[in-house]
Amino acid sequence: MKISQPVSHVVFDLDGVLLDTERLYTEATQAVLDEFGKRYTWEVKKHMMGRSELVSAQILIDWFQIPLTPEEYLERRNEVLYRLIGASEPLEGAPELVALLHQQQVPMAIATSSRRTVFERKTGHHEWLAPIREVVCGDDPEVGAFKPAPDIFLVAARRLGTEPSHCVVFEDSPAGVAAAIAAGMQVVAVADPSLDASVFEGAELVIRGYDELRLEDLGF
Repeated sequence: MKISQPVSHVVFDLDGVLLDTERLYTEATQAVLDEFGKRYTWEVKKHMMGRSELVSAQILIDWFQIPLTPEEYLERRNEVLYRLIGASEPLEGAPELVALLHQQQVPMAIATSSRRTVFERKTGHHEWLAPIREVVCGDDPEVGAFKPAPDIFLVAARRLGTEPSHCVVFEDSPAGVAAAIAAGMQVVAVADPSLDASVFEGAELVIRGYDELRLEDLGF
């Protein structure tokens, strides 16, 4: 189990990769769907993950045919979500991986579809993220299109001062994997147990947890 080409830089998605927040998004989304007697499942969530808030909201609305605009849905969801994410926890093994990469002097970046204000609320109490020197958020003016477009990863590579082909990306969403591949980067998919590995087509590695990964697998 090893990526096929040597790399020098690492780019992380945030939710479900560094922070154990996907369950919080599920809880907040279900709180809205409860009003309409609907059940949020991975069948729809896998299509929403990694995309912009408005696009994800429209997918949900169309899927369940609920009588809300994307903006109305997000207002209701975020009322619950913002209460939850301030106490977000690290994904198991993520702090140790970041520390090991930092010890190896590997330059790192975060590329997340979250808006900057939401990113700061999620990460403000996570000092272990400090070695990650660059952060590109979904509302960054240089990000023209959201995942699965490659824009956010291309901006991250540019900020790191390297070529996309020198980067390996950690992603947990099919849209994010597609975006990284479109950017010309190799991908390690951090797959939730509820998702089949086949949805991460093109990923170099698919892992269920960081205990399955060694730095040697990344060429470090």
